[in-house]
Amino acid sequence: MTYNAGGQAPASSLLLTKNGLRAGASRERLVEIAVPVYNEEKILAHSVRQLHSYLTDNIPFRFVITIADNASTDGTHPTAQQLCAELPGVRAVHLDRKGRGLALRHVWGSSDADIVAYMDADMSTGLDAFLPLIAPLLSGHSDLATGSRLAHGATVVRSPKREIISRSYNLLLRTFLSARFADAQCGFKAGRTEVIRALLPDVKDNSWFFDTELLILAQRRGLRIYQVPVAWTEDPDSKVDIVGTALADLRGVARLRFAHLSKQGFSKHGPDTGIQCRSASTELNAPEQPR
Repeated sequence: MTYNAGGQAPASSLLLTKNGLRAGASRERLVEIAVPVYNEEKILAHSVRQLHSYLTDNIPFRFVITIADNASTDGTHPTAQQLCAELPGVRAVHLDRKGRGLALRHVWGSSDADIVAYMDADMSTGLDAFLPLIAPLLSGHSDLATGSRLAHGATVVRSPKREIISRSYNLLLRTFLSARFADAQCGFKAGRTEVIRALLPDVKDNSWFFDTELLILAQRRGLRIYQVPVAWTEDPDSKVDIVGTALADLRGVARLRFAHLSKQGFSKHGPDTGIQCRSASTELNAPEQPR
């Protein structure tokens, strides 16, 4: 598995030669970036314009930005529709149920892009990390990539409370789930679409634990996970319910721990699960998980 650059050349250099872009990084490649949102009317327009401008100026291939509104009750969806009319390569979907994981499942599961990614609407993660995030996926060196606020080289501005909670959570993952990645919950991830589609049927969570479960399942199947140190600044207006999210995460950790212990081993094709691939309509009609 690939977890850090380990002294190698920067990930973005994997796409470059003396003559410019390698064939695998041509403009024929398509990357879809999902931006899951819930009641983000105040920041959405600025964030999407910032993202679109950065990608247009810095990314040497085609991209689509998908605003995934999961049951907003303010003007988020009308704002998203305005952005679609204004900016080429921006589209919007609206789900009638909450859940960041549900929004990502819906967008990623129906994507025809080569690479799927997501980032939080507050743009807490510096966009300069985006090309290093997806470069090893486009070049075939990795299967998934995740931003890390705890990896060497990351720069983080956040409250001591958030810092302690984050480090404690990731210590918990290493202790009980043998996680070998440093930061499970950074809202900055990407994967090769065919890999993500293979994992999605077995990811049960549709809320905040979705990220952790995706990475743990990928690790258990021997997939290559690339970590990218990021510059990250805490959003003081974050809507995340820290206590509620922490409790839901603990339940998720316990579920994965006991499910893993109950199995006698994994075949070379991955764990034998009885979970069937669920369509988006099935997910949307299922009982809502706590947000």
